Amino acid sequence: MKKNTDKDRFYYNTDFLSSAPGRSIRILSEYYGPLERLKKNRISDTIVFFGSARIKSKKEAMEELEKGKGNPSNLKRLKMDLKMSRYYEEARTLANKFTLWSKEISSKEQHYIICSGGGPGIMEAANRGASEAGGTNLGLTISLPFEDSGNEWISKDLNMKFHYFFMRKFWFLYLAKAIIVWPGGFGTLDELMEVLTLIQTEKITKRLPIVLYGKEFWKKIVNWDYLVEIGTISKEDLNLFYFTDSVDEAFNYVTNYIKEHQLTGPNF
Repeated sequence: MKKNTDKDRFYYNTDFLSSAPGRSIRILSEYYGPLERLKKNRISDTIVFFGSARIKSKKEAMEELEKGKGNPSNLKRLKMDLKMSRYYEEARTLANKFTLWSKEISSKEQHYIICSGGGPGIMEAANRGASEAGGTNLGLTISLPFEDSGNEWISKDLNMKFHYFFMRKFWFLYLAKAIIVWPGGFGTLDELMEVLTLIQTEKITKRLPIVLYGKEFWKKIVNWDYLVEIGTISKEDLNLFYFTDSVDEAFNYVTNYIKEHQLTGPNF
């Protein structure tokens, strides 16, 4: 008679775990795995940065522009990359300021930890700014065929890779006490519109400050006033978010909002 081994058990069987019948187990693992990791690192809540993976640092954008000056066909794109690099640098600075502020809060738990999608661009800038301030930061990465997963600035043990977008989104919003949304593409728009929908429909009931960073971008990409005019959103819905082009304004808006609605004492 054949002797049974550990590999004969279903929970060691990778073929079963990767199959359609094993999907519910995979989904649960993306709930309980992060839950255990966050508990171990005493992370209570987060400030989330959403934004494009394609926005470069100023240094990288300047280097690429210098290299590309001999190719006129690509010059316009490289100049735009340099212009957009301000958002990388400002995201880095804002994450740094939030981290220094959060470190002054006396608590056994870690509050207002910077959290990003863990990739390049704005995500890297957020993790980098927090790391340079000497703080813990979180990267909720996703397995994608065309994008790097996990930048070098994410804190040790806090690069958590997901397969399911919806489970990754759950963890973005479940711990979030504030959200800063930077210029971005389909993914950023998806994340913003989902959180606004959840707040509007009261699936999220906590008070949550949302900053749309980059007035020109956000007012060009979505005609908010037209949505009010035609009645698909109400005028009051515009109060769900705050536009700014200033690191200091974003910092003051979020920290004042948190102090007013969430902090209940010096040690919570």
